Amino acid sequence: MTPDIWIPYCGVAPLAGEWRWNLDPVLIGALGIVALAVGWRLRGRERLLGLGAVLALAVSFVSPLCALSSALFAARTVHHVILVALAAPLIAWSLPRTRAGPLSVATGVQAVVLWAWHAPDLYAAALSHDGIYWLMQASLLASSVWFWAGVRTASGPSAVGHLLVAMVAMGLLGALITFAGQPLYAPHLLTTGSWGLSPLEDQQAAGLIMWAPAAAVYLIAALVILGRWIGPDRSAEVRPA
Repeated sequence: MTPDIWIPYCGVAPLAGEWRWNLDPVLIGALGIVALAVGWRLRGRERLLGLGAVLALAVSFVSPLCALSSALFAARTVHHVILVALAAPLIAWSLPRTRAGPLSVATGVQAVVLWAWHAPDLYAAALSHDGIYWLMQASLLASSVWFWAGVRTASGPSAVGHLLVAMVAMGLLGALITFAGQPLYAPHLLTTGSWGLSPLEDQQAAGLIMWAPAAAVYLIAALVILGRWIGPDRSAEVRPA
């Protein structure tokens, strides 16, 4: 039985095979209002991107992933990756294209926010108080939207360079979590056994998710931008003699 202090917004940790949806009417109503606003205000590609972002948020907060993230740190990591590497860029590309300030600042803020909320004490606080939980979610999403909006408006070389910095920040955090010699996150010490994992194994799986697939999102984005920057057909510049 999990101590009462570790009852996060998504509810007590489910047992293996328990797939519990989050039917919070306030949350569902808010997502519905946002979806309606996106459908009304946006058109074409921007509308599709905006609705995709709403769907990503629904997966994070309404689907059984929400409850599963109370049990497994690895599921919480997937939850965070959806926020910062899927919902955030979808939001950034659905909004009007505007300058978002220095990309270096946005990159630094995103990294600091990500690392701060994975500090064991702050993480534990977020899973013991709904207000701190939503502060964690909002700051992760907002800082990442700022970052991706900056990437969208930056020059090709600048966007690629800052995406690689973001990749290193995500990967290094994942590596540190993976190679920690002991479980770091108290809320999950008694919640992983039902799912066939020790707390350390769960933590290592979470670190690997950050280290490989999550960091790879930034690398792939950098390669796509680099390809677009250097890829236009320049054959017209070279004429046969």
